[in-house]
Formats: sequence, structure tokens, C-alpha cells
Amino acid sequence: MRAYRQIGSVLALLAACGTVRAGDVTVYSALESDEIAIYLAAAKKALPDIDVHVLRLSSGDLAARLLAESAEPRNDAIWGMAVTDMLDPRIAALLEPVHGSNIDRMPASFRGTDARWFAPTGYLAALCVNREALAEHGLPMPRTWRDLTSPMYRGQIAMPDPASSGTGYMVLSSLSDAGRSTEGMRLVTDIARNVGQETLSGSAPCKLARIGEFPIGISFAFSAMQSIRQGYPITMVIPGDGAGYELEGSALMKNSAHATDTQRFLDWTASADAAVLYRGFKEIVATPGSEPTDEQLRQGLPAHLVATLPARDFATAARERAALIARFKQLTR
Repeated sequence: MRAYRQIGSVLALLAACGTVRAGDVTVYSALESDEIAIYLAAAKKALPDIDVHVLRLSSGDLAARLLAESAEPRNDAIWGMAVTDMLDPRIAALLEPVHGSNIDRMPASFRGTDARWFAPTGYLAALCVNREALAEHGLPMPRTWRDLTSPMYRGQIAMPDPASSGTGYMVLSSLSDAGRSTEGMRLVTDIARNVGQETLSGSAPCKLARIGEFPIGISFAFSAMQSIRQGYPITMVIPGDGAGYELEGSALMKNSAHATDTQRFLDWTASADAAVLYRGFKEIVATPGSEPTDEQLRQGLPAHLVATLPARDFATAARERAALIARFKQLTR
């Protein structure tokens, strides 16, 4: 177990020091450490001849590391990175097309047209609404993004900062169509004017809502479902007037020294066996045949979520990131 479940910078150093053996694969990932351990245990059973070494980083730190090492990449693959970060042109240039029996069966909207990325999982924007706090303030349950622009919610919303949070940028870029929709841009800036606190992370608004600091937290669905499971008085609301979502992309690095084994591992991550495990952590699971669990449906996740997600131009969202955030900050001063 130890050979493939160790997680930390020491694993990347193995590759840098030349101690990685045939059958070893070095992966950089933005997935959470607890889920990585579960996935890798299953991957080892399916692929016993491959040892997967994982360096876990936040999406922002992962992007910075890839760029710093771009002249001489030290990893074989990227696993579970926000697609809007992965499609930074400087990072996309480091990737090579990847195929596999499972990867090639995924829905087209969860694969790059050039086959340089695929995304078995993703996360969905959601409102964490504290029913008790809402009642204390005499406020109605919001059902749409437009509802959050009402003056009655002034100061009663926590929202992640798009400049520091992938979830925050997901909301901004999704609702505004990467800044190209004037109406969408107005919507998100009107919501921002009602925000009582901006947070650094995407889960923080939900944590603030569940303890009653704010009645409403703009977050993502898994954080809301986790709060419900833990017994907090939270209702998850998926706004009915626009789906904000991000995909968690995976890719093969150019000139990987272990390309064959790396492709085998990546194809496993798109398998039905992996999808069963993803359901414990993810609201969006793209593997054909995967449906929300009964618990997820009870908590408010749409039954046919993957099929109803609107198309997103991730490449434009990646390219316009800095400019869109700067514009948003200017408009909300």
C-alpha cells in the first residue's frame, strides 16, 4: 500500500532524482488527499503492476508548478485539475492527446476536441441556505441567481472571491459566459453588491452558512450535501436560472517517460469502477451510466444533471481569466 498511497512533495522528488522505476507513474493532482487515497487503493487492485506517485496541490499552485517546470516537466500526468486552469495556453501546450477505451466513451462535452484532456468529474455551483438563519431574518428561500440581487438579501450572503477561489471564478465565468454576456455580467455584479463577506475558498461560504454567520453561502454542491449529511440546518439550492460548474480535467504530459503505463492509469480513472468511488465525493460524474445516488437525489441534486448541463467555453474562460477578474473588481468597487 505504501508504495502507491504516499502523497506529498517527496514523490515528485523521486522523479527529479532519477529513482522512478519502470512501472512508476508520477501524477500532479488538485483532488483532495482523502479521495486520492481511496481512488489509488482501487487503482492498485486494477493495475497491480503500476505504482502511482501523487503530488497533491491546489489548482492555482499546480498551475504555477507546471509553468515553473515547463522546460523540463517532472510529471507524467495531470489528474483532476480545473479545466479553466488546465487550458491556460502555456499549460495546454505541455499536453499530448490521450485515448483509451473508457476515455473515448465519455460524452464529447467532457473531452477536449483535440483529445488533450478529459474530465470524469466536476463540481456544481450551489447555494447553502441555513433555514434557521433565514427565518430569523424573515427572509424567503432564494431559488434563483436573480433572487440574490434583491435588496432584502443585502449583507446576508457569503461568496468566494473569484481572484482566489476556483469556485468563485466558476460562478463569475459561468454566469457571464466568460464576460461576453452583458446581462450575465450585470447579474453577477448585482449579486456581489449584496455580499456581506468574500472568502478565499469555495467551501468557506457554506461553512459560514451552516453555523449561521450568514443565511446564504454561494458554494458548490458537495459542500452543501456534506453539511446536510452532518446534520446542519442547510438546504441545498441549485439555482434554476443558470448552472455554474467546473470540470476536473486529466491529461497526459508530452514526452512522458512512462506514457503507456500513464495512459493505462488515466483510462482507469474514466472507468465505471472509478465512477462508483467518485459518487462519494462528486456531484458531477460523467462516466456513461453513472447516476446520482438516492441520498444525493434527496438532498436536491438533479436526477439527470450531466445531460442538462449547458455548454461552456472553457478555453475562453481560461484565456480571459485575468481580464475578467480585473473587470469584475472594477465593476464592484
